[in-house]
Amino acid sequence: MPPDKPIYAHRDDDPHLTDDALADKVLRFIQYAALVDTSGISVMALGEIIVLSGEVASDGDVACAGDAAASVIGVTSVDNRLTVRPEETQPDT
Repeated sequence: MPPDKPIYAHRDDDPHLTDDALADKVLRFIQYAALVDTSGISVMALGEIIVLSGEVASDGDVACAGDAAASVIGVTSVDNRLTVRPEETQPDT
């Protein structure tokens, strides 16, 4: 059974979206194009400016998410505030 909403489709390329629709499109594109786990990412759109915040697994994911967001039609600037999730360490016993 296919998902209710595809991860990303070319019909999403409308450059005149509301802020919420653009933020949703960017989040889906990061997941689709960069194969980054987006469960810890928040996306806020302020006009054509995207703000990414939250935590991801690696420095590579930070860079890939930012690059993917910047390549979305309708985005002119990305403020990438993503950080690398600290590794969980086991206490010494």
